[in-house]
Amino acid sequence: MNIADRIQHLRKSKGISQEELADKIGVSRQAVSKWESEQTSPDLDKIILMSDFFNVTTDYLLKGIEPLPKETTAPKDKPNGNIFAIVGTAFNFMGIIVSAMIWYEKQVETATAIGLIFVVIGCMTYGIGMIVSDEATKHRAKQTFFSINVWTITFIPLSIAYNVLMGVGGISPYPVIRNPLVGIVAFWIIYIGIGGFVELKIIKNKKEHNQ
Repeated sequence: MNIADRIQHLRKSKGISQEELADKIGVSRQAVSKWESEQTSPDLDKIILMSDFFNVTTDYLLKGIEPLPKETTAPKDKPNGNIFAIVGTAFNFMGIIVSAMIWYEKQVETATAIGLIFVVIGCMTYGIGMIVSDEATKHRAKQTFFSINVWTITFIPLSIAYNVLMGVGGISPYPVIRNPLVGIVAFWIIYIGIGGFVELKIIKNKKEHNQ
């Protein structure tokens, strides 16, 4: 393993992109990319900055004679963040399904309140997970949670807004079709537009992280 490999390994172990590392040490992303592809080597002052940032010695970066920092070699005693992302997602889906079932049977606004409570619990579960989970798993957990839950978290609030604007009796947890149909068309355009925008941002962030 040479210096290029060590820089890349430390960066990925910390769960950051080339751009994020570049920001931390005051260089361009292209500079980091060239270091990792062995096109150029970092100056001594950048070696020192990276050694502080990664909590390793300069000797390790230059010669590879030091062990990796404890945070990358110690046994993982913190939970996997993906577990919290999955559990939070399950609560959010349950919120939509349970509230829709109750509303379909009884048409009571309590159904919508129950759905929102489930969504809040799901988001809180994910949020707590991002605090207590292992650092190396957080990035993937964030991508997993938001790529799915941009569709679940926004569904009930957008449905409430649509139903209020369309004058639907009661606050349903899903959009109730009313004339003019342009209303339901606008709902789906906005809903898919928000979800699609977030998905594109996640894909872009994932590509940058994997560089």
